[in-house]
Amino acid sequence: MTDLTTVTAGRLLDGYRKGEFGPVEATRAALERAERIQPEVNAFVRILAEEALAQARDAQERWRRGEPRGALDGVPVTVKDIMLLKGHPTLRGSRSVDPGGRWEEDAPAVARLREAGAVFLGKTTTPEYGWKAVTDSPLTGVTRNPHDASRTAGGSSGGSAAAVALGAGPLSLGTDGGGSVRIPAAFCGIFALKPTYGRVPLYPASAFGTLAHVGPMTRDAADAALLLDVIGVPDSRDWSALGPAGGSFTEALGGGVRGLRVAYSPSLGGQVAVRPAVAAAVRRAVELLAGLGAYVEEADPDFSDPVDAFHTLWFAGAARVTRHLGPYQRESLDPGLREISARGARFSALEYLAAVDVRMDLGRRMGRFHESYDVLLTPTLPITAFEAGAEVPKGSGHRRWTGWTPFTYPFNLTQQPAATVPVGTDGDGLPVGLQIVAARHRDDLVLRAAHALYEAGVTSGGG
Repeated sequence: MTDLTTVTAGRLLDGYRKGEFGPVEATRAALERAERIQPEVNAFVRILAEEALAQARDAQERWRRGEPRGALDGVPVTVKDIMLLKGHPTLRGSRSVDPGGRWEEDAPAVARLREAGAVFLGKTTTPEYGWKAVTDSPLTGVTRNPHDASRTAGGSSGGSAAAVALGAGPLSLGTDGGGSVRIPAAFCGIFALKPTYGRVPLYPASAFGTLAHVGPMTRDAADAALLLDVIGVPDSRDWSALGPAGGSFTEALGGGVRGLRVAYSPSLGGQVAVRPAVAAAVRRAVELLAGLGAYVEEADPDFSDPVDAFHTLWFAGAARVTRHLGPYQRESLDPGLREISARGARFSALEYLAAVDVRMDLGRRMGRFHESYDVLLTPTLPITAFEAGAEVPKGSGHRRWTGWTPFTYPFNLTQQPAATVPVGTDGDGLPVGLQIVAARHRDDLVLRAAHALYEAGVTSGGG
């Protein structure tokens, strides 16, 4: 018997097509897993069991008639509780959001999933308003790592990463403003893609502006391509959304990496101290790509750490998202969010525009870099998962989460596509991620390189 909690969305669809099993079986298995993991891992804000089973029964009947609604008909999915899901509150990890509001609209990516027949298992946890790179909030508490419950799942899409890693649905929608799909995916040992900005429409617009992307969190690159084909289409509610993609991301997976020009930057030119076990696992994956025919050269992109500019934009966004709150509501906020919101409210327009200048220069530099290289490879993170309930590792000396995520947030500033692939584990059995970055609009190259690594079995290796 196939354990339906361990297979990809692609395998589920193949099984539906062949009549080996149906959406009801897959949904029941995913719901049972969600209920089982919730007490220890805390991946869900709410589980929608009755609604999911009703959707699964409808999908099963469509498959029985040979008339599936869309490309994901009957596939169980989860949605980060930052994104609107019609009929259910979107609380954003905050006590300041009124759950009794009118929740009558789907976010664009959720609407595309609904049209494609996906089954919604539930909403996953997030830190308050998605402000940091670990997942704990005053509303829902701490989300824990599926490999070691004493460690963090990462964030801000930590609930989604834990759910996918533990078999509570093979697909999840996350958001990424500074690494928020890639960070938890790397800590939890799954795949995640931050697509080019605008490839997946976002509504309502993020308070963090054009730093924020919507991205697939999945078991592998093929599932992410399948999901991106569904959600990566225009929506009139997002004025900054891109036009239709030039072709199918799924069909582009099989091109391989022979002849691909690859830059490998192990530490961004010595700017980042990377733990030896992480560096070794990443290097083995890079060598594997070279063995598959890619032209690999050790080369660093030409930029210094843009953290000050990122902080200006990020903290200003935090001030904006909390601006409507009264004194009592502010006292109920995550203390870290309250602190950065206060700092963000003090920035002048000129300081904000100076940060935009840094961003534009960084984008220009990366544009030039990708004239020479198709993709850039780095560690996703310099460390593996640390203790749960803390914003930064104990004894690290870091003040904010950006201190330990130097490989991720630069590519939110530049709006480039970037993915994380699990490439092994450290000595404690904690996952290590490899980041793949390409020029804007070349999501296909990121997915193709990642798929080549999956095909070559990179995720089965230890570290």
